[in-house]
Amino acid sequence: MTLEELVASDNAAQKMQAVTAAVEQLLVAAQRQDRLTVGVYEAAKLMNVDPDSVVLCLLAIDEEEEDDIALQIHFTLIQSFCCDNDIDIVRTLPFCPPSQNCHTDTWKSQGLVEVASYCEESRGNNQWVPYISLEER
Repeated sequence: MTLEELVASDNAAQKMQAVTAAVEQLLVAAQRQDRLTVGVYEAAKLMNVDPDSVVLCLLAIDEEEEDDIALQIHFTLIQSFCCDNDIDIVRTLPFCPPSQNCHTDTWKSQGLVEVASYCEESRGNNQWVPYISLEER
């Protein structure tokens, strides 16, 4: 591994940590402000009724649910809808549910800016649905 590759790898890891922290802060803030919609069907319904009220879509799936064809179809439709309506979308592994109050930090608008920037950068690299891994707490 060259020095340039090592530095690039380190920068990518730092960026991923910053984006992960920003997503976690956004989830906590959205839950506290009663602006969090949880569930594939509930999210699809909200996006159909008022897509302008959606700023970020997180798709989290358990390993047990990966073989659920109906769920995968819904995910594909949601991803398409998000791309058509310029809604940032990120795919994640399962994480600590917001109802368990995993964090006590307050939301900062910088978190949304960080996530939106990451999504935009990923789209620029032809990665339409970037993937992040949230840590269990």
